Amino acid sequence: MGILALDYGTKRIGVAVNDPTLSLALPLGYLPAEPFAEFVRQLKDFIRRYEVSLLLVGLPRNMDGSYGPAAERVREFARKCKQLVPIPVELRDERLTTKLAAHYLRESGRKEKESRKKIDGVAAAVLLQSYLDELLLRET
Repeated sequence: MGILALDYGTKRIGVAVNDPTLSLALPLGYLPAEPFAEFVRQLKDFIRRYEVSLLLVGLPRNMDGSYGPAAERVREFARKCKQLVPIPVELRDERLTTKLAAHYLRESGRKEKESRKKIDGVAAAVLLQSYLDELLLRET
């Protein structure tokens, strides 16, 4: 089962996929959010290439659990994806994924300029890794 995770942004959308054992999330980088038709074409290519059967989309929430304006933009993005891709689309809480991604990139010794190019994909990988960890816990 392939799972693709997206960390939505208005300019860039971070992308990550799982490894074959469903134990590791691998960042793939990002796709430009616009033009949307081109994003969808590339998304469908990833779905075919990685044999994806589930699309996870990070849903931003405030620390108190409430939703802000960004959440509605993500919900609309997810609705569009559901209409255009042949697999289920699931929203998942993405609180702190970008902060964790920034922390991991800093700890890896990457320069700030290099980290900015990678943060979207790493944030998508953090989102996916939490999902994979939950799957593993359910199985044990």
